Amino acid sequence: MRRIFCTLSVTVSLVCTVNSAKAQNTIVKDTIVKKLAVDQIRQYWFVMLLAGPNRTQDAVTAAKIQEGHMANIKRLYNEGKIKVAGPFGDDGKWRGIFIFDCNTKEEVEALLKTDPAVAAGRLAFDIHPWWTAPIGSFTPGKPQQTE
Repeated sequence: MRRIFCTLSVTVSLVCTVNSAKAQNTIVKDTIVKKLAVDQIRQYWFVMLLAGPNRTQDAVTAAKIQEGHMANIKRLYNEGKIKVAGPFGDDGKWRGIFIFDCNTKEEVEALLKTDPAVAAGRLAFDIHPWWTAPIGSFTPGKPQQTE
């Protein structure tokens, strides 16, 4: 009986040690995963551009607004504020997207208001926080300048 008790006691100790090691391993693994997430992704701002309430401009005026819209995108890109910009290929309510690299939603809103298409009411917007790795197009800072 004593031998069974000793064997059982050793087995319980081993199970507890293994479980403790597994728990510690899980804690270490979770800590590493969380650190990688913090170190390897960061917040950007996803902007859905929507058809605005005023799309009644004549063709000449609409073309001028579009020209200003494109110049504004280029300026914001060269300043490192816009990482992605582009239209959708259909004629739906969703007109395009921007992904901004800014500190706050208020900063994004202020920059959107510099867009002639937004100012004229041709475009409206919906802003959401969005996360990704800061590599490639999402490398922080200003990009290599375009002409």
